[in-house]
Amino acid sequence: MLALAPAAAPRSATPEWRRSLLALGLVTALILATFHHDLFHLVSIWWTSTTFGHCLFIGPVIGWLVWIRRRELAALQPHAWWPGLAIVAAGGFGWLVGDAAGVAFARQFGLVMMLQGAVVTLLGANVARGLMFPLCYALFLVPFGEMLEPPLQRVTVAITLPLLHLVGVPAVVDGVLIHAGRYYFEVAEACSGAKFVIAMLAYGVLVANLCFTAWRRRAMFLMVCIIVPVIANGVRAFGTIYAANLTSVERATGFDHIVYGWLFFGAVMAVVMAIGWRWFDRAPDDPAFDPAALSHAFGHRLALVPAAALVLATAGLFAGWSAAIAARAAPLPGRITLPQVPGWQRAPLSVAAPWQPYYPAADHYLFGRYANGAGEVVDMAVAVFASQREGHKLAAFGTGPLRENDVWVRVSDEPAVAGGSTMRITAPGPVERMVASWYRAGGMVTGEETIVKFATLKARMLGGDQAAVAIHLSAEGPNARAAIERFRAALGPIDGVADRVTAPR
Repeated sequence: MLALAPAAAPRSATPEWRRSLLALGLVTALILATFHHDLFHLVSIWWTSTTFGHCLFIGPVIGWLVWIRRRELAALQPHAWWPGLAIVAAGGFGWLVGDAAGVAFARQFGLVMMLQGAVVTLLGANVARGLMFPLCYALFLVPFGEMLEPPLQRVTVAITLPLLHLVGVPAVVDGVLIHAGRYYFEVAEACSGAKFVIAMLAYGVLVANLCFTAWRRRAMFLMVCIIVPVIANGVRAFGTIYAANLTSVERATGFDHIVYGWLFFGAVMAVVMAIGWRWFDRAPDDPAFDPAALSHAFGHRLALVPAAALVLATAGLFAGWSAAIAARAAPLPGRITLPQVPGWQRAPLSVAAPWQPYYPAADHYLFGRYANGAGEVVDMAVAVFASQREGHKLAAFGTGPLRENDVWVRVSDEPAVAGGSTMRITAPGPVERMVASWYRAGGMVTGEETIVKFATLKARMLGGDQAAVAIHLSAEGPNARAAIERFRAALGPIDGVADRVTAPR
């Protein structure tokens, strides 16, 4: 990560540079050791996620960006600068907020920001200004952009459908499902094009810095880097569906995986570069910055050893705070049971189209099926957490109503049922279900996972109720919504159900 900075020292490094780089290397290593869980999580995401595989190249790119600045940096003198501690503190607080709320992005962003603050504090304001772009570019080490997937799924569908109609393929859309010709196709998250938009944004920012000087041209180039992959992905999805209609879905998707993984991104990069090439206005051998403009004296200096100690103490303060928060947990009963619901009786679980939410880290998990005299059937799931922390969270990626790589696929979001977020899902068969979800965290009930994170943050930071509960109701068929609504009315208030399963006996 930012520990690559010591490799940028020129061979004729002055004693000040050698001491500063040694201190920076030691401080970086100790910060990474302190927050090693986040470091391992980051590397795991880079290595295993197809969406964020490009992050593996960000570290080497940062090292190269520092290396090409080595001559200009050699003309500067590093001096520890205590205002840089504000960046370390801001990063530490962001990490703490992410840790308390269970938001991995905030923790990872905070870790990178602490490392940036260490560079600014130990090398000083002048050197930091010379390293401004590499320091800022380090933010691409943090995986982000999953929120782009739903809107990009819709954009891909909007591009694909008219093209299919244009070539005479009958096609209708239901949420993210396209029925075209003989087959059904799902425009899944992986097919939304988000991975290429995110990777192209990282690439575009790098090219904009290296090949342009005018900010207007940089902005226009970045727009091209976003728009071209989105359009190209829609065309790619159309081509796959059209090929399946002409041949078979197996041949079309097999070819698509090769094109999508190996050739598509390279072709998009080539198109983007071809569009921007004629407007490049920066020569390849232009210096990254003018050392003379960054050689003036500045105040607020600090001796190197105290500066290093203060960086470590500031970062360690938030790690200690987190350890104190993690010790809190709500007392739970040793055993919980599903409630008795007036007018509804327990029934055998479905074997034709089984579905269950996924909460592998819950302290208690219950699942059961209810039926009433009218023949309506509703499944109920309850997951209970004594507290929330890393790997033990109510609202985490890949958990909840749909697990990662589930056979069930989200078709669309539906209007809320009694304040609970509601979605329509489908599985091979096809079988359709509706799932309504409520969450109790920090003493409040909500249907939105985002609000759960804020409620969890408040409870952990201010010492509120640490218990958290997820309640899901689901039914199959065209009358699923009505069945869920009747069951929820008979069940009673959701907060009352949550209180009963978390109250110590």
